Amino acid sequence: MSETLSTEPRAPVTPAAPAKPEYDGKSPFPTPDPAPPRDGGQRTYVAVTAAIVVAPFLALGLAVCLLWGNFLHPADLALAAGLYVTTGLGVTVGFHRGLTHGSFRAKRPLHLALAVAGSMSFQGDVITWVATHRRHHAFTDRPGDPHSPYRYGTHLAGQLRGLAHAHVGWLFRNDITPAERYAPDLLADRGLRAVARAFPWLCLVTLALPFGAGWAIGGSWLHGLTALVWAGLVRIALLHHVTWSVNSLCHMIGDRPFRTRRHDRATNLWPLALLSFGESWHNLHHADPTSARHGVERGQVDPSAGTIRLFERLGWVSDVRWPSADRIDARRA
Repeated sequence: MSETLSTEPRAPVTPAAPAKPEYDGKSPFPTPDPAPPRDGGQRTYVAVTAAIVVAPFLALGLAVCLLWGNFLHPADLALAAGLYVTTGLGVTVGFHRGLTHGSFRAKRPLHLALAVAGSMSFQGDVITWVATHRRHHAFTDRPGDPHSPYRYGTHLAGQLRGLAHAHVGWLFRNDITPAERYAPDLLADRGLRAVARAFPWLCLVTLALPFGAGWAIGGSWLHGLTALVWAGLVRIALLHHVTWSVNSLCHMIGDRPFRTRRHDRATNLWPLALLSFGESWHNLHHADPTSARHGVERGQVDPSAGTIRLFERLGWVSDVRWPSADRIDARRA
């Protein structure tokens, strides 16, 4: 039998794309495709981010001037401490251990209250925060991690540049993390969607509260102004840099007593433990992300875990994932 030759044109054969080399843990991350020119929306994003990042930091300089002129009142410090604890635990207990990692299940009022408290930290809306942090865990210290200090390699110049990137530089990249992929459960929660939409208003609230309280306590607008500076802007700046230090320093400096995934260099950094409410016991967290306690060794203070324990005793949270001794030992290096 003879074969009939087809006269139809054949589709061109597209050569297979070359396989991407496997990340070796030392090289700079592969350079992504060139970013499109910035449009008005991107310029607005950068401007707003700059205001959120820079304004509280500049307030530190103003605070020094106020302190030099004796414009500091006991009420300012009390309000700053109270709001630091409230908003800080909103981030560590609410945003991080609860919503991101499911370390416990909170009753609905507390569930939303923690989301509101975390939003008042000026660190972004709750859904974006959670999505970004889940992406960080999915690609820790390798290509895809939004804020790894190893982005530019492990040589000295790359490490210094990477440290700046991990601490604050990544916020200006406008590298959007899709919530549809990383936080669909939060998108399905009507209450959390409302809290996320209210983020700009909650930023105003977190500044208006100390101003109003300072005025009410001191009886003058000047007392309100100093409270705004210390309990508003300085408090926000301090919490910002403590949180960002967990992203940067706690992946470069400290101890690593527990095993983590390949390329994951999360460390424990004890000087930040109290200010970060236990978040700087970062090595155990990356070894066991769903654990409700991060400071598991003797003497490792973990105020976030203590807060979760209090909520559990009050009956406000359940299904808490406390680490067992066997689980801890199984993760030791």
